[in-house]
Amino acid sequence: MKLSEIKDILPTLENVEFQLENGTFVPEYFHVTEVGQITKNFIDCGGVIRSEKVVNFQLWNANDFEHRLKPNKLLNIIKLSEEKLGMEDAEIEVEYQAETIGKYDLDFNGRNFI
Repeated sequence: MKLSEIKDILPTLENVEFQLENGTFVPEYFHVTEVGQITKNFIDCGGVIRSEKVVNFQLWNANDFEHRLKPNKLLNIIKLSEEKLGMEDAEIEVEYQAETIGKYDLDFNGRNFI
């Protein structure tokens, strides 16, 4: 999912919910601690020079059980990040620590971000 797509979806939602690959959900009191653009320049095993850019959302849980990130708040965080960082309309990668720190592509199933 690209940044422009999540910006179109967020205004239609009542809540922001992220479902992990194993079917569990990120607790509803999560925080988005970072929104940024990551550029990776590398050489692959065949000697080809490559460059990748992704928008990164870092999710985190605190003991802040009353916290609820509403769609409009996340949209405002995204817009501020675009304005201040000059982010491109790139694919979104979600970073979240469960058993280990995982990075996931983002999609939407009509109800939840997966």
